[in-house]
Amino acid sequence: MSSQSRLDRAYREARVIPFDDRSRLILFSDCHRGDNSFADDFANNRNIYYHALKHYYREGFTYLELGDGDELWENLSFASVFEAHKNVFLLLRQFYQEDRLHRIWGNHDMSYKDPKYVEAHLSRYFEPIEAQDRELFKGMRIEEGIILKHTQSGQELFLCHGHQADWWNYTFWRWSRFLVRVLWKPLQVWGIADPTSPARNYKELIRIERRIKNWSVARGLRLTIVGHTHRPRFPEPGEIPFFNDGSCVHPRSITGLEIENGQIALIKWQIATTEEGVLKVVRILLEGPQKLADYRLPEI
Repeated sequence: MSSQSRLDRAYREARVIPFDDRSRLILFSDCHRGDNSFADDFANNRNIYYHALKHYYREGFTYLELGDGDELWENLSFASVFEAHKNVFLLLRQFYQEDRLHRIWGNHDMSYKDPKYVEAHLSRYFEPIEAQDRELFKGMRIEEGIILKHTQSGQELFLCHGHQADWWNYTFWRWSRFLVRVLWKPLQVWGIADPTSPARNYKELIRIERRIKNWSVARGLRLTIVGHTHRPRFPEPGEIPFFNDGSCVHPRSITGLEIENGQIALIKWQIATTEEGVLKVVRILLEGPQKLADYRLPEI
């Protein structure tokens, strides 16, 4: 199956979520939440991510995670990831209880493709203080794709992880998982990166982006938002409407896309130092805000 066919299938089977100009949405991906070991890339930005997430919760945003939220290649099970970042998952649970959390699976958490796996591992957790199980994400659906459809204009925003355009990490993800878990995780402690990752392979990154852009053009310039490559992308109106929210494992920062008031913006959260020498987490606007309507197809 070609990358175009995989993207077509993800679009056809995507869950449709309505939104309008009053909606407030935050899109993150590629958190790669791990077990807090030396190989856990998320651990470096955990406090930045948690602070940003608290901000979006207080401000009434809906959180959409576009794949690779949990690092299930390096780690045998979700349980170790949950224990390492329990405060993050309990905050995500608050989003979920208010119907403000939607998740997409990527190649590093492709196990979530199986609803039975999600039910078995994410539905509940053991609370040692109470010595009993408590609900976590009971009944959660984790999708391959999501379509955000504007209730007034009918404009569609197609969201997926983007590994559909990466044949190795989609078709042979189990083999990649084996290599990462057995070989590259131990080597990562010594600073040797996984060469199969498109985020660390510039030529492969460009090829993946080109395939997704070609798909967007072939399907009538469909507005598409992905992650996977970890490289933020924010096109100008008139260009191919291909967005990438970046990742949460950049050195000392995280990036994402905000949708608010019918506009989209690329943002970064990082730690900054004040004049008094105090460290604080700050939000920085990188691109936009740009009206989503500016990316609508021209009338024929």
